[in-house]
Amino acid sequence: MTDPDPRDALLARWYDLDLEDDPGDLDLYLAMAERTGGPVLELAAGSGRLAVPLAIAGHDVTAVDLDRAMLDRAERAWAAARPTGRSRRRVGTLRCLEADLLDLDLPDRFGLAFIALNSLLLVGDLSAQRRAIEALARHLRPGGVAVVDVQLPDATDLAAWDGRLVLDWVRPDPEDAGTQVVKTSSARYDATDGSVRLDVLFDRVGPDGTVRRVTRSDRLHLIGAAGLADLALGAGLSVELLAGDHQAMPIGPGAERVVLIAVSV
Repeated sequence: MTDPDPRDALLARWYDLDLEDDPGDLDLYLAMAERTGGPVLELAAGSGRLAVPLAIAGHDVTAVDLDRAMLDRAERAWAAARPTGRSRRRVGTLRCLEADLLDLDLPDRFGLAFIALNSLLLVGDLSAQRRAIEALARHLRPGGVAVVDVQLPDATDLAAWDGRLVLDWVRPDPEDAGTQVVKTSSARYDATDGSVRLDVLFDRVGPDGTVRRVTRSDRLHLIGAAGLADLALGAGLSVELLAGDHQAMPIGPGAERVVLIAVSV
């Protein structure tokens, strides 16, 4: 275990601030956890946005991430939200593991394993994405369900990813009284390998007007619905559904994302 860098702690905090715009995917994972009965494995779990509510709902959840600062926030969120005292309903558990999901090899087997909200795009190229899906597959018990959710950019998105700087939002930081956080970002699409360089700039504006900037750069490797299905099949999973949204409606023209639901056989 490593101690988080102060910069990483800020980025983790502002990641949560960024997700004040609810992606609307929690109900999908709650339904899948109910279907399988758990336990639940989330890879690239971040700060516990999904893992904590799943544990509160009564499931035993293992949350894996490389970022210690993110996991620290997940553990604090769980400690604050976990019901105390006697309860008629079962309360689940949350175990946070700092590990590289590509090399993960736990002895446990899970009823549900998932990679949510574009995290697959961040693990690396197609070879790394294949390893990520294989990690999901090898941690499922027979009949267990894997879910992967990624964005499907259209031509308008690709054209806009030309390096221009975009103001995303200005929000007060509830954990730092009197400050505002400004998020701007720049994305540049590389057609040669289907990747996107994403640069994010967070500016903390203090009560006295001083500004501190923290930046993050990532390379996202895009993948389509057919490519995602091929990875699942190659990992020995049976594709049950390629959905076009978090309501698990079948994918069709104009879908903005693909949600893979596959079963371990």
